[in-house]
Amino acid sequence: MAPKYKDGDVVASLSGKWVTIFHTVAAYAAFLGALIVGVRLHYYKIVENEYYGYPEEWIPSVSATIGDRHPERSVFQFFIAVTSGPRFALVFLWYIMTNKPNSVAPKFLAGVGFLRTITCGGWTYVTSTENHHWHDIFMVSYLVATVPWTLGCVAMSPPNAKAIKYRKLLAGMFFGNLAPLTYFFLQHKVHRVAGAYTIYAVFEWAVVLIDVAFDAVTYLDFDGFDIIVRDIKGTSKGDYRKVADAVLEKEKDKPIGQTFGGVFTWNEAIDAAADIYNGFVFWSILTSLGASIWFFPLWHMGLSGHEVVVMASVSPLLLGVPAIRSLVIRNLPVVHLLSLSGLLAYLVKAPENRLFTVGFSTFMACLAWSASFYAERSQPAKLEARISAWSIGLIASSIAKFAFWTSNPIWPIVHAENGGWNKLGLAVAILAVLRTSRNKAGTGGEPQMLRKGGGSATSAGLGLAGLFFGLHSLLSDSSTMILWVWEGYPVRGPLASPHGAWTICAMGVGLLIGLFYQEFARSWTFYGVSCIAAALLTTQSHWSGYYGALTLAVYLMALTPPLISSATRHSPATTFGLGFLIYNVLVLAHVWVVAYAFVPGGPLLRERTDLIMISMMLLIGAGVFSASASASATPRSVARGKSSLAPGQKLRSYYVYVLLALQLLSAAVAFMRFPAFNYKPYHEEEKLVTAGVWTIHFSLDNDMWSSERRIRDVMKELEVDVMGLLESDLQRIFMGNRDTTQFLAEDLGMYVDYGPGPNKHTWGAALLSKFPILNSTHHLLPSPVGELAPAIHATLDMYGELVDVIVFHSGQEEDVEDRHLQTQYLSKLMGSSPRPMILLSYLVTKPKEGNYNTHVSEISKMRDIDPSDWDRWCEYILYKGLKRTGYARVSRSTITDTEIQVGKFVVGQPEGSDDLIGEDMVPPGQRFPTLFRGEGVRGHRYHVFDEPRYYN
Repeated sequence: MAPKYKDGDVVASLSGKWVTIFHTVAAYAAFLGALIVGVRLHYYKIVENEYYGYPEEWIPSVSATIGDRHPERSVFQFFIAVTSGPRFALVFLWYIMTNKPNSVAPKFLAGVGFLRTITCGGWTYVTSTENHHWHDIFMVSYLVATVPWTLGCVAMSPPNAKAIKYRKLLAGMFFGNLAPLTYFFLQHKVHRVAGAYTIYAVFEWAVVLIDVAFDAVTYLDFDGFDIIVRDIKGTSKGDYRKVADAVLEKEKDKPIGQTFGGVFTWNEAIDAAADIYNGFVFWSILTSLGASIWFFPLWHMGLSGHEVVVMASVSPLLLGVPAIRSLVIRNLPVVHLLSLSGLLAYLVKAPENRLFTVGFSTFMACLAWSASFYAERSQPAKLEARISAWSIGLIASSIAKFAFWTSNPIWPIVHAENGGWNKLGLAVAILAVLRTSRNKAGTGGEPQMLRKGGGSATSAGLGLAGLFFGLHSLLSDSSTMILWVWEGYPVRGPLASPHGAWTICAMGVGLLIGLFYQEFARSWTFYGVSCIAAALLTTQSHWSGYYGALTLAVYLMALTPPLISSATRHSPATTFGLGFLIYNVLVLAHVWVVAYAFVPGGPLLRERTDLIMISMMLLIGAGVFSASASASATPRSVARGKSSLAPGQKLRSYYVYVLLALQLLSAAVAFMRFPAFNYKPYHEEEKLVTAGVWTIHFSLDNDMWSSERRIRDVMKELEVDVMGLLESDLQRIFMGNRDTTQFLAEDLGMYVDYGPGPNKHTWGAALLSKFPILNSTHHLLPSPVGELAPAIHATLDMYGELVDVIVFHSGQEEDVEDRHLQTQYLSKLMGSSPRPMILLSYLVTKPKEGNYNTHVSEISKMRDIDPSDWDRWCEYILYKGLKRTGYARVSRSTITDTEIQVGKFVVGQPEGSDDLIGEDMVPPGQRFPTLFRGEGVRGHRYHVFDEPRYYN
């Protein structure tokens, strides 16, 4: 009999706690039921992974348990279907419980809960076998949505002490398990440690069970709900305040409370997103300038004169003229729109004109942003918003490069054919400028309530110089500092993916510190810690160096708000103009340390990255001094945000929301880019190795377009298993802080050793391999006069046999003694290995003359791939202990200035003779592709011999 009430009969009623019970039972039945069935029927199969099986691995992972095997997959899918109904009801009841007038957070959380439920169904019913791409999309979306769902439920919990305690405990356990889960997954996937996957499986099961248990806590809250026609207890009518309200009431006079205590509006959120996109465009333009300039000294083999365009960023010096300053501030939207010309530069075909277009764009962008900061100096809330937009724009730029393998999709060196999103980027940029121009900028009036002695303008400018350089050189790409600490295989430190997301996370944390705790951000204690971090990054490798990198990333971002705020109190010509001028000096010095053989005064900075780092930190110290003096000249009420900043605190929240969304996007990119490490050579059945060497000219083709996709295409068509790339170090401002090897490795399915990092002062040597790289050592060969000569000595597992591969770039023709010493070093290195070996090199010598006779000698025990090929100077392939079956020279097209050389070898067979044989005598699997015969394809063809050569 249904209960009756004085205001009407109730047909039926059900306690809300039963929704939780049904959901929990069905969810646990899905996972545990599949586990029981799987262990009972397929135990040995589901504990086996790509490297080990029982007894090394003895606990199945969640994915293996609920995967493609019948009937456990069916058991899982059945109970997940049963779970879906209670799941939607649970999300709805949580929304009813937490909703209140004029509050968007419960609606947002309900949307996240709905999305999370849908994506769970996606990865459940679309398996990786059926559609790997969509399975991953659903899985990543589910994992990303789990973060705001968990944190949101904790923040909006009703005042139920027991429920709050369990939610905090389970949330802590959930996030606490992620670190060891990731660690043991990397131990399994990267290091191939036996038993690591079993430990990973334990943490994976823990995460799943905790996730379900977290939602089960709603049992304690829904006990106050009856599901009937009316709400009999008034629970949803706002009769009590949520925990989040109580916290905000308690914190209302603190920065966090002031930030998140107001009403959310979409108009202001869109304004913040548009403002941040403007910041993204600024950093995209600034970072593209160096890559555009680099094309010219690259082809001139020295200074070309075009390098003067680097000074385009000193345009804020014009703001020292009052009339110009007033004109710019009154017309900021126009100046911002003119700065978008750099996004149109991809339409300019001639490299010189494209460079000048980018230079003009940089000129206007630096002028616009410097004037914007200065114009808002009397309105602290708006000034902070501009600084936040500029800083988060840098983070967005770094995330874009993380997602696009270190290339920015709106750069002028890309277009639709090589991965550019130029049209979309320009359209959104125009809309963003128009959107933000609705808000009238300040006039640059004097900041209120300041005492005299607000710091030194010159010191502020010097501080900005160090800050701009640190942000650009170290943080404009998430993998830059990772490559600083990279030392080869086995992996003993971070990888560009997924750990690039760690760098981006550190940047976000740093900015939050700078916004909420400016006093700490500009403190001398924090500065001292950052100096230690900079020293660690410069002098240490692996994890210890990367921990210094993360700390430095936090510091640079944290210092940005107080340093720029301090600078706005002085003439923008002295602060921003001087700042960009000294920044440019550092940019040039940053290249001088490696280009010393080609520039005037080069030996003064030869290999002195340490001096550049010290200079950067000293300049930042000057800025800290000025910022501290400015803070001391500010009344404490203003410094603490209790005057003009307080009413605008809510504005800060929208920038923080966008920042958090970008961090989630970064995590999703890291997941999607995680290396598979299951690569296979092209011709396993033949035990064939196709090895090549190519000087890629810093991945800028002859027409100033980024060339990594064209490199990818020809490598794929040549079926290259092992490739040595030279002139491959692009992790400098003048090269755009790029890394072509990341794209090539992930797209072609290859292991990669980037080679000596950018702090090793070489032009780069990299190794890509379809075979596992068991060990690799980086060498810097003797170079007393000229440029440093890098080499990678790697040991690869080729079909169960250990084979060494060396990638080497020698010194220039002019440096005779350097090349002689390098030849002796390399020959002894090759001769010291008892294993089969392939040398992929740039030797700068004529065949059978000079240093060639040391490279090919009893000392090295190496053979030339074709002693009869007399028309060589730079690239050579040598070998020993393998059967060489073929050799080809492929023209470069317009990608670079150097051809591709490719050799084919069979592992486990004797070396053979130098006698040539016809292609018809070669097994089909050992032949070169016919695609490059005759006219070839896209400008690539067999040249010199006009066809491949084969050997007996």
